[in-house]
Amino acid sequence: MTTSIQYSRRFTLAEAFQRAVAQFPNKEALVFERRRWTYRQVDKAVQQIALYLKSKGLKAGDHVAAYGANSDAYVLYWLACNRLGLVHVPVNYALLGDELHYILTQSKAKAVFCDPHLKESLANIQPRLNLDLYGTFFGGEQDDILSVAAVPPHEPATPGSVVLEDIRQFIENTLPMGDTDDVLLTAFDEKSPAQILYTSGTTSLPKGAMLSHEALYAEYMSAIEALDIKPSDKALTSLPLYHSAQMQVFLMPGLLQGVTQVIIPAPKPDVCFLWFEKENITTFFAPPTVWISLLRHPEFSVDKMKMLKKAYYGASIMPLPVLEEIRQLFPEMGVYNCYGQSEIGPLATVLNPAEHLISPASAGRPVMNVMTRVVDDKMNTVPVGQVGEIVHQSKQLMSGYWDKPEQTEESFEGGWFHSGDMGYFDEHGFLYIVDRIKDVINTGGVLVSSRDVEECLYKHPSVAEVAVIAIPDEKWVEAVCAVVTLKAGTTATEQELINFAKERIAPFKVPKKVHFKDELPRNTAGKLLKRTLREEFAS
Repeated sequence: MTTSIQYSRRFTLAEAFQRAVAQFPNKEALVFERRRWTYRQVDKAVQQIALYLKSKGLKAGDHVAAYGANSDAYVLYWLACNRLGLVHVPVNYALLGDELHYILTQSKAKAVFCDPHLKESLANIQPRLNLDLYGTFFGGEQDDILSVAAVPPHEPATPGSVVLEDIRQFIENTLPMGDTDDVLLTAFDEKSPAQILYTSGTTSLPKGAMLSHEALYAEYMSAIEALDIKPSDKALTSLPLYHSAQMQVFLMPGLLQGVTQVIIPAPKPDVCFLWFEKENITTFFAPPTVWISLLRHPEFSVDKMKMLKKAYYGASIMPLPVLEEIRQLFPEMGVYNCYGQSEIGPLATVLNPAEHLISPASAGRPVMNVMTRVVDDKMNTVPVGQVGEIVHQSKQLMSGYWDKPEQTEESFEGGWFHSGDMGYFDEHGFLYIVDRIKDVINTGGVLVSSRDVEECLYKHPSVAEVAVIAIPDEKWVEAVCAVVTLKAGTTATEQELINFAKERIAPFKVPKKVHFKDELPRNTAGKLLKRTLREEFAS
């Protein structure tokens, strides 16, 4: 069996992964439940899946959806899409009904693969869909990714999910003679789209950001360099793989570097603790809400996480008191802040461990393939320290929103991608995120950053989590409102927290209302849903 790779004039994601296979053939690539895959086993499985998808009439450029939770089969399907030139459309597995129907139809998907328990959700809207192929990631009787892949020999398929005879026959008749590691099955190149990634759509219908092989590969190189991703790492992959950060900043760059990826369905604290210790995990990425849930969990102890060497956070701003707590508990652990948007791959800036000592409140500096400016409403660069909108230029950027030319033109107004975030640069080139434009509160004609108020309230000894939002107000038009969860065994009143804020921030920033909840709403990626809170407390 040869491991040499003949690169074409193209450099696609499939070729990039094959290089990793050649370098790390016998190293473990994926671990999920009881299944363990080496890089060579993954490569062979991906080849079989790609050939089978081709036999179903799918070809380069076709859009195919992935509707499921984290699993090894989910990753194999993604890699097979890369190899065949299919455009992967990840779908949030929490979506149902009209929301699910919108993405599957707007994306013009020709096929969808899902987890077995989600088949009913698809069946409910199937009469309104125009799909050529329905399949499962695992546990299915036909058109099943794990069955086509032929699960690793130490865990044979269970009765009822054995590899189908027609699959075996097709593979035997179709695979070329000799080694197949460097076979590219169809004509596509690095400019071809690899993924359509739908944004959350907080104020409108979701938009599908089109990311090419070239854009994603550039993003992987930025991530590897800025986040110090090394073959010796062992990563716990817990956030949803439909989410750009987990898939495109951590899992894929890690696979290109020979990292072993231990996959779990969700970042539940007790499950994370179990796998941290069981697999000697050295790197972990999560949004601040998940880090907070780990620290506040009854089973938390430093010993359960002492093997971590690199801690990554992103998706929202880390409260400084929580960041300081992490650094004190784990002084030897390198902490990285990751900032960006889905449309840029999504990594735009990184604050590395050394820079945390200099500027812990910042989002760091632009990664190597990104140029970032802060501008006013006329696209003029604002002076150091002045707040404006953050805009980017990069080969990591999307080529546009799928079938939405007007929104694409608007997002690239002036030749730069508009992030929708407000921020500023300091004199050392560190970028500071002030707020999302939509989260800035206009109270009585004065603009208030929700982050300023949150940072203040996080200093109260009873506050576990806080989200600051705008609520309608007859006098102020928008009033500052804080929604708080308390640490176990502590108490606080609304007036106590208001008085606490009055002593520390400007009067116009002090919350007019404080509400208490047992927990704050999050999406399946662990990201705080302020829009849900705005809807709940609008009246």
